[in-house]
Amino acid sequence: MPKSFDFQQAPGHLIRRAHQVAVAVFAEEMDGHDVTPVQFAILNALMDEPGEDQVTLASRVAFDAATFGSVVGRLEAKGWVRREPDRLDRRRKLLWVTPAGEQAAASMKRAVSRAQRRILGPLEAREQEQLMRLLAKLVQGHEGGGG
Repeated sequence: MPKSFDFQQAPGHLIRRAHQVAVAVFAEEMDGHDVTPVQFAILNALMDEPGEDQVTLASRVAFDAATFGSVVGRLEAKGWVRREPDRLDRRRKLLWVTPAGEQAAASMKRAVSRAQRRILGPLEAREQEQLMRLLAKLVQGHEGGGG
């Protein structure tokens, strides 16, 4: 029996390596946009739900609420997002995409589409669909307490 664990075939290791590939491809395609994957996810999600509060949006993009405010602050500093208190509950902060943010997001969406195609590029169409389905099942299974 081998003394070491074959981490090269461990799901956690392979998922981490796939994440490294995805982040590297994203960075290459987004060169010149000055945005991280999380910042793009926030901007994109906020375009679907303008005026959403920070806590709800953090949950929707699966990001830690404790550090979410600082990420939004960086988007605000770029002029892409505006944050304002809720008139009914001043503790809540509502978020809006600015016109500059909408313009930046439109340009970024093309780059993100290219990145997604590159990330899945080594797989055949059927394999791409299968991978996406299995990844979604894995995440949902753990988020729902099934793991």
